[in-house]
Amino acid sequence: MLRVISMTMLCVLTAACSGGGGAQQTVMGYADTPVATQGLPAESGSTGYSSSSKNTKLAARSDAAPEGSWKRAPAGALADRNYSETTLDTRTALKLINGYRREKGLKPLKLHPKLIRAAKAHSTDLAKWDRISHYGSDGANPWDRVKRAGYQARLAAENVGTGQASFKEVLGGWKESEGHNKNLLLPDAEHMGIALVRRPKTEFKTFWTLVLGSQI
Repeated sequence: MLRVISMTMLCVLTAACSGGGGAQQTVMGYADTPVATQGLPAESGSTGYSSSSKNTKLAARSDAAPEGSWKRAPAGALADRNYSETTLDTRTALKLINGYRREKGLKPLKLHPKLIRAAKAHSTDLAKWDRISHYGSDGANPWDRVKRAGYQARLAAENVGTGQASFKEVLGGWKESEGHNKNLLLPDAEHMGIALVRRPKTEFKTFWTLVLGSQI
């Protein structure tokens, strides 16, 4: 059985998204993730995906992302944040996520190079267009990207974050978001890939993508 998990974008573009307000509000994003089953009805509250054409290319000249499927940051919203030390250590990220899963009695994940490739492709595309979305500029969804990377998935899920200055910050946001947290704690997940792309000249500055999956 192939499953695609519900999307989770963690959105800090409004007080409602961030859970904050006033001077405390930070403009960052977290996107809802999909877990769906290919050829089967999607789970309640989740979104199903079908594969795109194999000939489509990432970051195509024409923007094919579905209308209303992405958000941008207001101009200058994160200009006062310091990203000079923002880095991603994939081993540390794996350790922190597995520590969290262990607290909940779940099995640890392993890093998978193909899921890292899928995550990096999406973060790169989001940075190119300076937005947060689970759709790529060529219309690709998380399931498409996992397949393109050569990962034969029976389950795939994606968390996205933008504007966070550290992995601990983005992970904390994912834990506090019901949909993102559900993905972090998927009992059937076996592998993960994670990526960070920094673009100082964009409004969002940082683009994080976490992909979880298990193989057929």
